Amino acid sequence: MIRPKKLNNHNSQQEIIPLSECLAKTIENENGEKEPGINVETHCYIVGLVAQELISRLPKWLRKSLFPAGSELLAAAHDIGKVSPTFQEKIHRAIEGYYDNSLPGLNSANPEIEKQWSGHAGVSKAAVVGAGKYIPEILGRHHGKSSNHFYLATDEVFGGKGWQLRREELLTVLKKKLVSDWPVVKDEIHASVLSGLTTVADWIGSGSRFDLLKDKPGESWKEIAVLAVDEAGFLPPQIRPDLSFVDIFGFETRPAQKQLIDVLTDTGAYVMEAPMGLGKTEAALYAAYKTMAQQHSTGLYFALPTQLTSNKIHSRVNDFLLKILKQEDPNRRALLLHGSAWLHNTHTEMGEEGQPGKSWFSSNKRGLLAPFAVGTVDQALMGVMNVKHGFVRTFGLAGKVVILDEVHTYDSYTGTLLDNLVKALREIHCTVIILSATLTQERRDSILGVQIKTCPASKAYPLISAVKNKDEVHEWEVEKIPDITVTLAHIADDERALNEALERAGSGQQVLWIENTVAEAQNVYRMLSARAQNFQCETGLIHSRFIAIDRDKKENYWIDILGKGKQAKRQERGRILVGTQVLEQSLDIDADFLITRLAPTDMLLQRMGRLWRHRENDSLRPKNTHQEAWILTQPLNAVIQDYKKHLGKSRFVYMPFILLKTLEVWQSLDKVLLPGQIRDLLEKTYKERREQSLLQELKEEVKKQREKLERFALLGLATGGNTLPESKASTRYSEIESCEILLVRSVSAENKGTVVRFLDNTQIFLPKNIRYTDKREWKKLSARLIQNTLKIPEKQAPAQTNRKALNWLEGFVYLGGEDENPFRVGIVHDSCEIFGITGNTEIDGYSLSYNESFGYEIKKTGSHTENKEGW
Repeated sequence: MIRPKKLNNHNSQQEIIPLSECLAKTIENENGEKEPGINVETHCYIVGLVAQELISRLPKWLRKSLFPAGSELLAAAHDIGKVSPTFQEKIHRAIEGYYDNSLPGLNSANPEIEKQWSGHAGVSKAAVVGAGKYIPEILGRHHGKSSNHFYLATDEVFGGKGWQLRREELLTVLKKKLVSDWPVVKDEIHASVLSGLTTVADWIGSGSRFDLLKDKPGESWKEIAVLAVDEAGFLPPQIRPDLSFVDIFGFETRPAQKQLIDVLTDTGAYVMEAPMGLGKTEAALYAAYKTMAQQHSTGLYFALPTQLTSNKIHSRVNDFLLKILKQEDPNRRALLLHGSAWLHNTHTEMGEEGQPGKSWFSSNKRGLLAPFAVGTVDQALMGVMNVKHGFVRTFGLAGKVVILDEVHTYDSYTGTLLDNLVKALREIHCTVIILSATLTQERRDSILGVQIKTCPASKAYPLISAVKNKDEVHEWEVEKIPDITVTLAHIADDERALNEALERAGSGQQVLWIENTVAEAQNVYRMLSARAQNFQCETGLIHSRFIAIDRDKKENYWIDILGKGKQAKRQERGRILVGTQVLEQSLDIDADFLITRLAPTDMLLQRMGRLWRHRENDSLRPKNTHQEAWILTQPLNAVIQDYKKHLGKSRFVYMPFILLKTLEVWQSLDKVLLPGQIRDLLEKTYKERREQSLLQELKEEVKKQREKLERFALLGLATGGNTLPESKASTRYSEIESCEILLVRSVSAENKGTVVRFLDNTQIFLPKNIRYTDKREWKKLSARLIQNTLKIPEKQAPAQTNRKALNWLEGFVYLGGEDENPFRVGIVHDSCEIFGITGNTEIDGYSLSYNESFGYEIKKTGSHTENKEGW
């Protein structure tokens, strides 16, 4: 409403609002109008109670180490900065009927200047200077990022001495109510864990259950805090005891699996190096079961390499959880908060920040706080970066088993961060299990944090390595696995490969074709599908640029054909499945024949791991077939002459130097023995030596690039300076900013809401005030929207839209915060062409399209002849 201006009266600034009248929250009525909510004292006490309840659910050994007496006071004190004139004026201005600066003591308060000290969190930080080394910072960053300012608690901008006395009065009340005092915070990582506790307790304590507590007696608050923590999903798992490996997985352990299970007897970092298809996942999961059953860990986080990874690993982990959890365990209801599974879970209530439209409604973040989750390693890595809410991730991981799947030698950026992550996880009492088929000895030592080796590293393969509590390196050699032979061919002619794939599929073979970029995979699929009918074979395409609902359908369809135990369906006809890195990571499929674009040695070996993966299919394969892979590449000399031309778009995905080194190692091979040659191939590819001519130039570029990426990594690890927004931090290693886009057929505004029609022509209605009338339906609507989104590079998205044009999505999806890449909406016409919400479509000579067969595509228009780099 329009408010009359009031004259400032500096003398009245000395009047201070009583503590009982200092508001912490407003509530909205059914008309969307703001009314006064609970006061600061009540809210702070509630958050302290929630923190107490969260801590009480942790095992004693973890409480003793990371959550000392007084931790709940940190959480309770987070909002003492709301006892300040600028905040009180701001919150009162949001209330219907309030006139600016009309309360005694607020007549000169200007909320606009709060941005100078990051709002009330900055006041909280200043108010407790002297409480302990890390305590002011913990309070100052409870909204996700550090508050950097140089004001004192008694400065006039914070209300002077009178308001600081009021804040100290609040602290005294909280200490008395909670029977608590400041805890001892040992170091930075300990401060991160306690910062996470503070923030999560605040989120839960800001939930809808507490909106009307001002009308309820204090005795009921503890009971409500218990219910709120239950609803947020913080339920200690109830593990079935004494289960064998066979009980859970239905088959006996292999020697490498048994070795990992036997040696994992304590917290620490463990590396399992073993070939593709050996069952590393099952070995790690059973080792995790042992630690959880013995109450040596609090849960499980299974970290996949990237968002390119298949969602199918979630089904495998879910099956594992169903076997190990007791029937009465409430965690069985929700299980993994990911993909389509979490979208239908409307029971959990994470409080304010976990609501639809907020950043932590997303499963890939929220899963870190659940007892069990599968997510990307990026989410865990942000726990050791100076990124918004990074410390919430640290808190969520504390005490868990963390499995890092498919770790490779290739990536220097994530390598730098990964080393720091493993170190941090050990400090917060995690058991870390690193799974890899493709590590060099140097990379393995780096991950384990080995500084000085007392004996040479074992060259055995498979191999189990570990650093336990005393920082001593242990290595266990595993019984050698018989080699299999993969026949190789180096093919310079794509047309020949296309014909070969069709001929093989026509004879009944299941062919896998893996490209390094989505655009190249789409192009290959377009050519194959146009000819497939003549060979009576089926073709398919899988990559990361399908909306979530379409990608799930495709993965389910192809797993049902090429997955384990699907012998009958694979015999119906030959097929060609084209894809990108999705097909090499965590998708348990079996192919008769492989065609792959040249990639680093690590990735070539991963791709070959999809050949003849399920040996029970061997007797059913077409006659005269054997394990064979074609590598698409020009000869090394030709590539060196014009590497930009011959490496094509692959050079924007993988460093040209590494691709040339890979080609140098592989070009003379007409066969490879697996796993016998894995170690040798990796060491030769990454061996440090002086190169000649172009290779030396490219090596220098790699060195500069890696130093640059490591600086990015170390910048992220720094605790000082500006906090990075999540959308930027997670993509630093590629220097490509990404954004999320919702693809729909149409959007129609109506009187009480908005009608959204999806690509499959189903539609939903988004009511304006549903959050007040039906919270469960509100979550379901948000989930439907998220299922129709995908993540793409920002430069390949429709143009940014004025935020007001997306107001109808407010409260249903996270539209992005300050300094983040904004959410986009694309309207897909019947022609498959994508238009922005305001009608624009072309991006500097490129058009956008989407359909269920090809996914999201970027195509040159007729007038445009130049290809953009990396497109």
